[in-house]
Amino acid sequence: MNGIGQGRVLTGLAGRGVLQSRTPWMHEQEADAQGFRLLYALFDFTDRNWSDDALPELLAATQKVGFAGLNVTLPYKQAVLPWLDDLSDAARGVGAVNTVQFADGRRIGHNTDVTAFAGNFRAHLGTAAGQRVLQFGCGGAGAATAYALLASLDVDEVMLVDRDAGRASELAARLASQWGAQRVRVVDDVAEAARRADGVVNATPMGMDKFPGMPLPKAALEPRHWVAEIVYFPLETELLAHARRIGCRTLDGSGMAVLQAAEAFEIFTGRPAETQRMADSFARFVARKAQEAA
Repeated sequence: MNGIGQGRVLTGLAGRGVLQSRTPWMHEQEADAQGFRLLYALFDFTDRNWSDDALPELLAATQKVGFAGLNVTLPYKQAVLPWLDDLSDAARGVGAVNTVQFADGRRIGHNTDVTAFAGNFRAHLGTAAGQRVLQFGCGGAGAATAYALLASLDVDEVMLVDRDAGRASELAARLASQWGAQRVRVVDDVAEAARRADGVVNATPMGMDKFPGMPLPKAALEPRHWVAEIVYFPLETELLAHARRIGCRTLDGSGMAVLQAAEAFEIFTGRPAETQRMADSFARFVARKAQEAA
């Protein structure tokens, strides 16, 4: 088994605002169910008052003490790339990493968001083949969802929106080089893009407790749209709540969270995770937190 030191696996999550993450619970509960010990640490750069420059130091320190690897989230999914030795095909294609594996003295970047988003979409919304999708967010998570839409869900066109115009253009160019310029473009007129779109993806942090609101005006959504979120705390974002009220088909971020965690678990431990058991663990955790908040 990968990463075992004295009978346990050490891993963790690097990012900002991650103290509410459900990932530690899912990983640790799954390891317990399989009969070994896994310790999952949260490295919240904001809570620890670390600068972004601490990322390579964290990688070096955790690798040195025997971690199996680290998950990486906002805002480091792309910033981590210069500090890695190799990339999986998915991570290379996306240009972003959410899982860093330490193996044989090397750091290998993976992207489990791609297969997780595609798998969750198929399970709950079916297929998006031949459709046009309006996506908000072109960071690390947005790169993965856009890649999944084009590569795995056979979307005809992805229309990208991001507050950072340069980031949106960079992602569009990367995707166009692989899938053709006719299948991806940056848009400025959100209302017009929504009228042309069959579905909407929110790949931004908007909807989280610390980033309230919706990425598009309520009036731009129509009942014919499907709406997919990557945010999973809270599960019911303002976007999803409004979409459900007007009759849209919706997809919350819980399934993606579970599937990306299951794939990362196997990368870290060498053992497949039982995804339904992980989903049940996730649901128990959410229910417990809801009771505590009541």
